[in-house]
Amino acid sequence: MLRVLLSFLLVVGVPAVLGGCGGLGPADSSLSYAPNEGVLSWGGKNRPRRYTAEGAKRQRTARLTDRAPFGSWSKAPKNAFKGRDYSRTRLNPRTALEMINSYRASKGLKPLKLNPKLAQAARMHAKDLASHDRISHYGSDGSDPLVRVQRTGYPVHLAAENVGTGQVSLAEVFKGWQKSPGHNENLLLKDAREMGMALVVDPDTEYKTFWTLVLGSRRGASS
Repeated sequence: MLRVLLSFLLVVGVPAVLGGCGGLGPADSSLSYAPNEGVLSWGGKNRPRRYTAEGAKRQRTARLTDRAPFGSWSKAPKNAFKGRDYSRTRLNPRTALEMINSYRASKGLKPLKLNPKLAQAARMHAKDLASHDRISHYGSDGSDPLVRVQRTGYPVHLAAENVGTGQVSLAEVFKGWQKSPGHNENLLLKDAREMGMALVVDPDTEYKTFWTLVLGSRRGASS
């Protein structure tokens, strides 16, 4: 089954990376944000790249208004998901919450709560991915998951993001995340306390669906 997944994790003050992808995504990729260094890095196994704020200005991008580092995103081949039925594809955030919390409970972890600001961060990224028909942790404005969460006003201590494209249902994308080490670690983050999730369905794109899950915990929140 074709699917594309990416994961990202950052604990503010403690840089950490969880990278993963499957199906049509870039092989052996990772994404990171290094606080206080102003450095964004992306590297594939065969084509490593490193970006600084100054260097990124000289890199080729997808279009003139696109600030995402070149090579930090993937697009689907033409008709890659042709024939799949997306007419009933929907997302119920509470169903997603129950599914994730049930999984966390089976591992002895605390449940998450829905947070509107994290949902806003997820929604803005899903819409941006759909508008460019690609998968990435970078927005077309160059934003990474941390920046998008901060823009909502959420007092972030921990931020993690899973994205997926091409899946027909919540069950399919969730199963894919469970099977991928990086995504699964995000689902089972011990210190996560809240989440937000979004889905954009666009039949005019090659990827068709754009799923984004953002998990987080607030500064000063009790453990």
